Amino acid sequence: MNDNHITTDFEKRLIDIVGKAFVFTDEATRLQYGHDETEDYSFPPTVVAKPDTADEVAAIMKLANDHKIPVVPIGARTGLSGGALSIHGGIGLSMERFNTLEIDEKNLQAIAGPAVITQVLREAAFEKGLFYPPDPSSMGSCTIGGNVAENSGGARAVKYGVTKDYILNLEVVLPNGDIIWTGANTLKNSTGYNLTQLMVGSEGTLGIITKIVLKLLPKTTHNVLMLIPFFKSGQACEAVAEIFRAGIVPSALEFMERDAIDWGLKYLDDTSIDIKPEVQAHLLVEVDGNYPDVLFAEAEKIMGVVEQFETDEILFADTEDQKNALWKLRRTVAEAVKSNSVYKEEDTVVPRYELPTLLEGIKRIGKKYGFQSVCYGHAGDGNLHVNIIKGDMTDDNWKVEVPKGIREIFELTVSLKGTLSGEHGIGYVQKNYMNIAFTDANLQLMKGIKQLFDPNNILNPGKILPDTIV
Repeated sequence: MNDNHITTDFEKRLIDIVGKAFVFTDEATRLQYGHDETEDYSFPPTVVAKPDTADEVAAIMKLANDHKIPVVPIGARTGLSGGALSIHGGIGLSMERFNTLEIDEKNLQAIAGPAVITQVLREAAFEKGLFYPPDPSSMGSCTIGGNVAENSGGARAVKYGVTKDYILNLEVVLPNGDIIWTGANTLKNSTGYNLTQLMVGSEGTLGIITKIVLKLLPKTTHNVLMLIPFFKSGQACEAVAEIFRAGIVPSALEFMERDAIDWGLKYLDDTSIDIKPEVQAHLLVEVDGNYPDVLFAEAEKIMGVVEQFETDEILFADTEDQKNALWKLRRTVAEAVKSNSVYKEEDTVVPRYELPTLLEGIKRIGKKYGFQSVCYGHAGDGNLHVNIIKGDMTDDNWKVEVPKGIREIFELTVSLKGTLSGEHGIGYVQKNYMNIAFTDANLQLMKGIKQLFDPNNILNPGKILPDTIV
């Protein structure tokens, strides 16, 4: 597997498939499609191709498979695990032209091309009185295809689930060029192996998704949003489990420690929240439904739960503008951190009751290896994003000591019955930590699945599986 066979003749054959206007070998385009949002990595493909039909994708895959040339499917490049990086060169297969969208109101379904922006799908469904719940922080720029590849979640996953819970059927092009549908457009399906769910979260290593059938829900009409300040970060994490133990399932329950919210406010510069110096963390809690009286009763119950902890005055968002401002603050935390320093972002997830132990351990490990961390995330489902800040660390310590710390964070996470990633995927940057979460038997099974689908290892090679078993 290499890209040494991308000759002038091979490029001409690509042009025959998709047209001259959609094949690119210039450096600017290659660089543009050679990075995502994973740190500062850059792995340009040798050539970029932009098909717009499943048949064109199939023809490209057959050509690449015959010549054993790597192919990397590329979406909106918003990923955080390096899943769309062409680390072996080859063909960067941009899916951006697959942007058709149909809302099936009768069956409460959507049929979408992989390039449809997540927020566009949500708004199109909303206009029809329907609701697509998964809402990654980058939903204004990420695509449904990327969401399926990474099994993305978001703030509402705590109540409504993640991408996998809304995928009914997928049109997929296999590495040899065959085109298949993985399931059926039905809510129930007990017919053979579940190829649909195998594809979800496979990060473009088993097949290329060209069409997606999604389940939609009736939209809710009301919500209540509150920002709860805590004087101790650990207590904010403890309160998460207690809210659920009180019988409440929020539609969102987000954690932000002090640095995250401070950096977010500074980054936005148009949102003002008065925070006392001694406040260490916040929970952003939303409940939703169709009956305002029920929601206010749930909000009061949440207030009763958090009264047992050391909190400051709770802020209720009274208007849509206030709600949007709070959500904008939460969704821009990652951008704010990135604007302040070089950083690495990990995506740990544990049973929610273990969040206080995880947070304490992350801070202890940071002190041991000399790095600062900023933590935030979807606390309601135990998903904590850990931003490790380079700050004034030396380059040597950043390259040598931080990976040791990351390994210890993952070891702690797994010891708490958690795992390496809740929604960002494994991709390129986490693959060599996979032996923390899985035994050799697990990894050999995954390798066997990859070989069955892709015996020539041309489709997004060098991702997910650790180097030691590939």
